[in-house]
Amino acid sequence: MDRYTELTDTLRQHPRTWLVTGVAGFIGSHLLQRLLELGQSVVGVDDFSTGHRRNLDEVLRVHHDPGTFRLVEGDVRSGRVCARACAGVDFVLHEAALASVPRSIEDPMRTHRVNVDGTLALFLAARDAGVQRVVYASSSAVYGNAERLPLREEDAGETLSPYALTKWMDEEYAALLRRMGGVDAVGLRYFNVFGPRQDPRGAYAAVIPQWTRALLAGEPCRIHGDGMNTRDFVWVGDVAQANLLAATVPLPDDAPRVFNVGGGRRLSLNELYAMLGAAAFREMEWAVPPPCLYGEARPGDILHSQADLSRIHAVLGYTPRADLDVALGELVSATAAALRLAGTA
Repeated sequence: MDRYTELTDTLRQHPRTWLVTGVAGFIGSHLLQRLLELGQSVVGVDDFSTGHRRNLDEVLRVHHDPGTFRLVEGDVRSGRVCARACAGVDFVLHEAALASVPRSIEDPMRTHRVNVDGTLALFLAARDAGVQRVVYASSSAVYGNAERLPLREEDAGETLSPYALTKWMDEEYAALLRRMGGVDAVGLRYFNVFGPRQDPRGAYAAVIPQWTRALLAGEPCRIHGDGMNTRDFVWVGDVAQANLLAATVPLPDDAPRVFNVGGGRRLSLNELYAMLGAAAFREMEWAVPPPCLYGEARPGDILHSQADLSRIHAVLGYTPRADLDVALGELVSATAAALRLAGTA
C-alpha cells in the first residue's frame, strides 16, 4: 500500500478539521472536494475576488453533510478573519493568492499585498491558534531563469516577475517563523496545474482551459512565442494528493519544508496544442481544426520548466497518478458536455 492510500484510509477512520483558504478557487475547491470525500470537517475562507460561488455549489451539491463545511467570507489580509478561521483547526491548506505573472507586472502592489501580507497574516494566526501545520501554495515561478532541467528545489535563477518574488518571500517568511519557534509550514511549488473548474475567461486564464474552450468553439488558439516553450502540467487531483501528504506526513526538524509538485513530464506548447486539438477533433468531428496563431512572447514568462520530483517522492511519498494524455482527453470531453448542456456548443 502506498503512502497516500494509507493516509486516506487513516483520515476516513480518524477525521480531522481543515482550513482551506481560497476555497472557492480552482485548486481550493478541489481540496475541499477531496477532504469532504474523505469525511473531513472543513472551514473555508474566500472573499470571492477571484473565486466563484459556483465552484462551491458544485462541490457541496454532492459532498456536503451538515456540519462538515463552514464558510468564512473575508480577506486573508485581515488578522481578524484569519484568527476566526484558524480556531479549532488541525491543518491549514493556504491557496488564497493572486496567481498571475501578467497581473503582477501590471499591478505589483496588489499582488504583494495579497500574496505576502495575506500569507504572513495567516501564518501568524495559525501560530497563535496552535495549528499543527500550514501547507501553502508556492510556485515554480520562483526558479526564474534557472537553466538546468529538471528543476530541483535547491536550484535558483533570477526572478522574472513580481508574482515570483512574492512566492519566494512566502517561503522565506515560513522558514523564518519556524526558526523563531512559530508555525510549522510546508511550501509546495506548483508547476502548471490543470483540471475541471479552471476558469477559461479573462486575460489571465491558464492556457489549457483557454485553448479547450477555443478549440471546441472552432476558434483560433493563440501562442505567445514560437510554441517551443515547455511546461510540466500536473492534474489537480495530484495537487490535492501533495497537499494532504504535506500536511500530515511526520517531518523531523532537519527535513526539507519546500517541495516541487509536478506531473513528471515536460511538454512543449506546440505538443499541448496538438494533444488538445486531437481530443477536440474526436468531440466535434471537424474536417479542419481551428488554426493556431503565434505572437510575441510575454514578459516574465519562463522558457522551459520541469519538476524534479525526487525530493517529494522520497520525503512525502508523492507519485503523480494521472496520465497526461488521458487526463487531457477527459477534460476536453467534460468541457464539451458542459457546453452542450449550457447550449453553447
